[in-house]
Amino acid sequence: MNSWMRIGFDSWMLGVESASVIGLRTLRLAGGGAAGADEAELMVREKLEAAGAWQIQAMTGGLGANPTSAARKSIAHYRRKVRANQRRLSRQTQFHLK
Repeated sequence: MNSWMRIGFDSWMLGVESASVIGLRTLRLAGGGAAGADEAELMVREKLEAAGAWQIQAMTGGLGANPTSAARKSIAHYRRKVRANQRRLSRQTQFHLK
């Protein structure tokens, strides 16, 4: 597959996975209480940490030397974070629904 087509597909998947996390987080936040407040704080902290880690990669050459590599590695960086949140929130939601 053409590398830019692959990047397009991976970007689309990042969007789909992010939408899932947004839905799961909305349920958690809407529940309110300490769990909702904790999730809001965690969400902000994770976003800042992910952005900071990405900036360090970018400034130290960790994203590669060409636009294709930088795009691929940037998307992969954020997809790992989003998938981890998806797994965590899915487990918590299943636990709370039982």
